[in-house]
Amino acid sequence: MTESAAGFEDPPAEVLEQAAAAFGLLASSARLHLMWALSQGESDVTHLADRVGGALPAVSQHLAKLKLAGLVRARREGRRQVYCIGDPDVVTLVRLMVGQLTARSQLGSGSARGLRRFGG
Repeated sequence: MTESAAGFEDPPAEVLEQAAAAFGLLASSARLHLMWALSQGESDVTHLADRVGGALPAVSQHLAKLKLAGLVRARREGRRQVYCIGDPDVVTLVRLMVGQLTARSQLGSGSARGLRRFGG
């Protein structure tokens, strides 16, 4: 780590790369919706597809990517694959961001829409 002018240490490059990869995965509204749904409890693929309004194969692919990154975990129950959150800290981040944007949109503020301008 290197120290910045404000006295805070910068994280190592590999940590920043891991964070960017996780944020990249969560940049998909479909994967963000899946994380939101799983933050409320474990679920199988069929229920998640119904909840997020996605096709079963697409939802399965999104879940596979989230699982590969360690953001979700899965276990088999008979023929069903049941998913749950793999990293509770990420759920905190998701809830904070979605909660803030929901509150802003309910207040009629244009702040939530303004974030789109800064996308990559």
